[in-house]
Amino acid sequence: MVAVRVNHTGFRPVFLLILCLLPCFLPPLAAASEGVPSTGFPYVQNFTKHTYQAGNQNWSVTQGPDGVMYYGNSIGLLAYDGNHWQLYPMPHNLTVRAVAADNKGRIYTGAFGEIGYWGYNSKGRFLYTSLTDLVPPEFALKDEVWKIYTDGDRVLFQSFASIFIYENGRMEVVRAEAPFLFLLKAGDRYFVEVISKGLYELKNKKLELIAPAGAPGASGVLSVLPFRMGTFLIGTNRDGLFLYDGHFLKPWQNQANTFLKENQLNNGVRLQNGRFAYGTILKGVVVVDTAGNVVQKIDKSSGLQNNTVLSLYADPMQNLWLGLDNGIDHIEIDSPLYFYFDKGGRFGTVYASIIHDNKIYLGTNQGLFYSAWTPDGVSLFQNLDFRMIPGSQGQVWDLSLIDGQLLCGHNDGTFRVEGDKLVKVSDAKGGWVIGKLLSDPDYLLQGTYNGLVLYKKDGSGNWALWHRVEGFSGPSRYVEQDNSGNIWVSHAYKGLFRLTLSNDLRRVKESSNYGKASGLPTDYKINISRLFNRLLFSSGAGFYVFDEVSNRFSPYQELNTKLGSFASSNRILPADKDTYWFINHGKVALVDFGSGGELTINTNQFRILDGRMVQEYENISRIRASDYLISIDDGFVVYSSGTRQPQPDLPPVLIRRIENTTDGATAISDRGSSGVLLELPFDRNNIRFAYSLPLFHQANVRFQYLLEGYSSQWSAWGGAAQKEFSNLPHGEYTFKVRARVDGSQLAEAAIYTFTVLPPWYATTWAFLAYAVLATLLALLLRKLYYLKLQRDKARIEQKLEQEKQEHLKREALLHEQKLVKLRNEQLRSELSGKSRELASTALNIVYKNELLQNIRVEMHKLEDADGNRLPAARLRKIQKIIDEGMGDRHDWNRFENSFDEAHENYFKKLKEGYPELTPNDLKLSAYLRMNMSSKEIASLLNITVRSVELRRYRLRKKLNMEHDKNLVEFFMGL
Repeated sequence: MVAVRVNHTGFRPVFLLILCLLPCFLPPLAAASEGVPSTGFPYVQNFTKHTYQAGNQNWSVTQGPDGVMYYGNSIGLLAYDGNHWQLYPMPHNLTVRAVAADNKGRIYTGAFGEIGYWGYNSKGRFLYTSLTDLVPPEFALKDEVWKIYTDGDRVLFQSFASIFIYENGRMEVVRAEAPFLFLLKAGDRYFVEVISKGLYELKNKKLELIAPAGAPGASGVLSVLPFRMGTFLIGTNRDGLFLYDGHFLKPWQNQANTFLKENQLNNGVRLQNGRFAYGTILKGVVVVDTAGNVVQKIDKSSGLQNNTVLSLYADPMQNLWLGLDNGIDHIEIDSPLYFYFDKGGRFGTVYASIIHDNKIYLGTNQGLFYSAWTPDGVSLFQNLDFRMIPGSQGQVWDLSLIDGQLLCGHNDGTFRVEGDKLVKVSDAKGGWVIGKLLSDPDYLLQGTYNGLVLYKKDGSGNWALWHRVEGFSGPSRYVEQDNSGNIWVSHAYKGLFRLTLSNDLRRVKESSNYGKASGLPTDYKINISRLFNRLLFSSGAGFYVFDEVSNRFSPYQELNTKLGSFASSNRILPADKDTYWFINHGKVALVDFGSGGELTINTNQFRILDGRMVQEYENISRIRASDYLISIDDGFVVYSSGTRQPQPDLPPVLIRRIENTTDGATAISDRGSSGVLLELPFDRNNIRFAYSLPLFHQANVRFQYLLEGYSSQWSAWGGAAQKEFSNLPHGEYTFKVRARVDGSQLAEAAIYTFTVLPPWYATTWAFLAYAVLATLLALLLRKLYYLKLQRDKARIEQKLEQEKQEHLKREALLHEQKLVKLRNEQLRSELSGKSRELASTALNIVYKNELLQNIRVEMHKLEDADGNRLPAARLRKIQKIIDEGMGDRHDWNRFENSFDEAHENYFKKLKEGYPELTPNDLKLSAYLRMNMSSKEIASLLNITVRSVELRRYRLRKKLNMEHDKNLVEFFMGL
């Protein structure tokens, strides 16, 4: 047979045969097979279609070079990076039957009539490129593509009709005389069954017959895996397993054959530890070693979502990925934890478990159950068939193996377990905890619902009830004896009791109660544990120790600081010599104290147990040197401390999706490194990064991010796998995210650089416009400045002119002021002269009047020659002249004119203010204004002084002056 020699039309009748055979290879609508229950299977993590938001069926699985898992799903290509699921629909929403990844980041997919690949473009978008157009027209792809393999620079696509080889941008086709079943890769070799023709090997582009049709192992071939040196392990759907040494096919008789025949082998994968995993149509997965022994059987009863395994893939961490008929499952094959779940709810919640005398016992809330247990335990497949021991119905609290005798603490008392039977030892209700007295190992001390009970061996060497301890009847969930022989009992609500027993151990002779007042953080639920023969008392606030001298409790800081979060553990259970189990309310850590005081705390392997244990009744028992049996709610777990999982280098952190969140979530890029600098418009400056670490085993992964250009410090470690930034200022940013695994290992950081563009008013064009505007503005300002200079010059000239005029005005004013001053001085001089003249006139008038008065007086003394007075008739004419001289109107007018010149408008103002004044009053006021005496006034007025005083009085009244006011001062003030 050679490439491209058979007419395509010749295949049409054969496809009818394929349609008839197809149900053998596809999931049946209903299937029933007698199964064998299994135990000791690794943890199965389920991903339902509601989790990944895609179709039920997952036809193929592969892993990209960046660690991302890809699945051929019934509605497209499905991707999972450890944190996020993403669906990429195919053209026309085709079902993806086959996926394969190369080392360049391309993910090849095959569907009905479609082949191509997914890859990142220059902008980081994950897009599909079809290769269908490269297929020669005469070999057009018109059926499903079931297998894809990458082999260096070439890619092989296989449908039922053809094998397409894509290399160097060209597509070549290989055909056979009949339809193909499935192309299978084993190492660097390819095998394919041609239906009704036999098993062939594809070498280059030719098919070479290995075994003809009808030969054992040549039909229904669904798996070919490398076995040993040059040998291949061939798996068929109904005939089991065969070995091919390069020449002959021969059956491989082993433990798995019957199972694989009955349950229809569908696919297989070789694990790195030399084992083989086979997926079946009817019963999940079976793991076989190189000797043909069945190591594991994992099906729906063991945790799978579905028993039909459509695809298998083993990643470098030996995680086994199952593409199921309904969902995706992930199995850690090399996990040190092996589980047994009571899926049917046969025995209820497990409170205690132990392996003794080749039997496993489970103490539950329903009773005591047992099953046979082979010494190999987990290493080989075995059957477990749990049955209840008759008479054990009820709550089982404790299973303890003491001196070869298995004792069961039960709600109805304490029993000795002998195989599948119970022998009652005590009627004391509720045997919570039991152990030997340190002070006397010949006795057992038990804590019960109502106090303490002691046991000792009877004549036949069996433990038997001795008596109940008198003097204490409180519930005794935790009971321990200290090195001094005192019995410590924890009461759920009343703190701790320290009991001292009598010498005959029959009664409590001394009891002390300790609580918050004694240094404990609370009175409630103080647990008691023993660490290296020292009692520790624990609560949510950490471990405490008791000091005999001070009779008080104090925090055990040396231990608390080293244990971290497990300082609040409620139980400590012994493991090995220097190793203890610390249980913190359902969370488990194995602490190795080693030497030198350094602690090693192992929590990561037990993270999947968080919340699965019965809190406050956690039970872990040692079953072999390095194996432990751990009770969980609905079954048990076997921990093998000798199992070491592979520890490859940590993958780098991936930035898986970048979105703009301004208006909803708009995808920008599907990965961090695209080679093109992202530029965000300023009005869309909100961005969200989704990132992950493609690490698929149980681990504590924490992320830390930094946005350079926005912050200078890394964020705190956290479990969130995305971060959003809002309203970023314009500028260049570099987003960095790194991961820390299990608190110590650092994964390589992912880096993404992007730019937030400036707003329109801060762009280059805007700045150019600003420059042009600035230039125009500068020219305008220059022009305006020139105009301003002109205006300022004119204004200055005007101002100078004004100042000149003002200076001239000031000089004129000063000159005028000088003139005024001179005039005023002249006026004052004239006024002074007038005043003097007025005074002189007044004095002259006074003098004249006094002279005339004297003349009058002397005139009356005149005598004639005879010495007789002159007759009055002769003197009357002189008297008249004297009187006319004293009352001369001319003198008053001259005085008045002089007075007005000296005191401008004095009489006018006085008349305006006081119109009722008479001319005599005005004269008097003028004389008073000149500060003349009454005598002088009387002379001027030609009246007596008395008359002057009388006139002054009348004038005061007319002026309405008060008595204490000075009349002269009043007139002088006018």
